[in-house]
Amino acid sequence: MCKFKQIYLRSKPVVLSITNDRIASPYQTCNNWNCPNLRYIPDILSCYGKYAKYLQDDYAGEYGFLNMFASYPNFWVITDMSDEFMGFVFLDNFIGNGSTNFSAELTVCFDKKAWGSYSAYCAKIFLKQCFDRFGFYKIKVLVFPDNYRTKTLMKKAGFEYETTLPCETLRNGQLQDIEVYSIKRKYYYKDEVNYVKH
Repeated sequence: MCKFKQIYLRSKPVVLSITNDRIASPYQTCNNWNCPNLRYIPDILSCYGKYAKYLQDDYAGEYGFLNMFASYPNFWVITDMSDEFMGFVFLDNFIGNGSTNFSAELTVCFDKKAWGSYSAYCAKIFLKQCFDRFGFYKIKVLVFPDNYRTKTLMKKAGFEYETTLPCETLRNGQLQDIEVYSIKRKYYYKDEVNYVKH
């Protein structure tokens, strides 16, 4: 069992609570810095610090992650049912028009205590919720080739390898390839015909 608690400094956080594969979405009010989900910020920073080498390139800058974290409304903390921190996930780089979300990029980071079957379970629940809530056709993940744990998790969650972008960025002063994986809506909605909206 897992929960996805939205962290957003300027709006109402959404708690996506999953119990027996049923999803509820109660809203809580957040008054600037009085949001109860902000208590997870030290856990987020600690987790990010442990795995930053897999999450950022040389262009992220010292505060790159914090700027992204504070800016996007699509950032969630992953907790177990007793509200213990397990990791975080966020969506960015949305593609679509004013009425349709075609795709987005996903970034996820699980604390070590959540590795294994728990992280695979959470990933499948979160992805299904994203397809339902945002109406995506596709969700992408960009992964450094040496990030074997994330690649394994993505494959278990239904992602397929798409391509490698050679010399796409710099990491530790060296040219770095990036692998692209994606999952399409049909993974969850096999009977849906011609979903793509214009």
